[in-house]
Amino acid sequence: MAFIFPGQGSQSPGMGKDLAEKFPAVRQVFEEADDALGFALSELCFNGPAEELQLTENTQPAILTTSIAALRAIQSENFPAADFVAGHSLGEYSALVAAGSLSLTDAVRIVRARGRYMQEAVPVGTGAMAAILGADVELVNAACAEAAQGEVCSAANINSPAQIVIAGSAGAIDRAMVLLRERGAKRAIKLKVSAPFHCALMKPAQDRLAIDLQNTALNDAKMPVVTNVDAAAQQNGIKLRDSLVRQVSQPVRWLESVEFLINQGVQTFIEIGPGKVLSGLVRQIDRNARCVNVESESSLRAAREAIVI
Repeated sequence: MAFIFPGQGSQSPGMGKDLAEKFPAVRQVFEEADDALGFALSELCFNGPAEELQLTENTQPAILTTSIAALRAIQSENFPAADFVAGHSLGEYSALVAAGSLSLTDAVRIVRARGRYMQEAVPVGTGAMAAILGADVELVNAACAEAAQGEVCSAANINSPAQIVIAGSAGAIDRAMVLLRERGAKRAIKLKVSAPFHCALMKPAQDRLAIDLQNTALNDAKMPVVTNVDAAAQQNGIKLRDSLVRQVSQPVRWLESVEFLINQGVQTFIEIGPGKVLSGLVRQIDRNARCVNVESESSLRAAREAIVI
């Protein structure tokens, strides 16, 4: 069994509210996050407004806190422990909290800063991201290399065999989208994002975050964490810190991460936190994998029945 945690894009007002009303352990998580940040993040999660929740420096701690809150609800229901944990981009921080490597207090502070650094790394409008559907990694990489023309253009999220997200300079992304459509990609869709994540343009954010992470305690993980940058299991705290630093400007290798987990014998994936994005990606990778998500009391009950504790 693997616990997997979502990244940015899964947020919506109301997330976590249902669980907080039902589980004292969940309320405690939101209270801890509020105290750590010095403002009512819980209110933003529960009631919005959506525009404020969408701000990257708010989105990142909000999703992390909601994910850990859902994890505490699972633990209070005596679910079996995970054999592995993994998270998509921001979700890797949730995975590290779940694995006992990073404290919740440190995690929410770090990801709030991470969101701000990523936002400030590139002037608004100069970078872009696009989702490419129906093109393999080789085709995408070749098109990005050709479209770059001295600018940044590269794969940012290798999500599944059918979905790859590219990031870089706005003009280069536009050129890559044209090339990929011409070469057989089913769709190329510009994404509404505030910055071009997981590409070389994020290096200034990476350098700033590295300083913060160096001053943050990361313990050895209690269970294997499959990291985005290496798509391999790691438990050493020093190496996990290094993975978080490199992750900012390097691609999220989600496809390979899920394949690694399946090769390790994982048959059940529990997506913990808002949305069902990762469950959909896992099913694209392996239709035989069993996926359930936990983001509310009803989904918690359904997951409990599905995995038959």
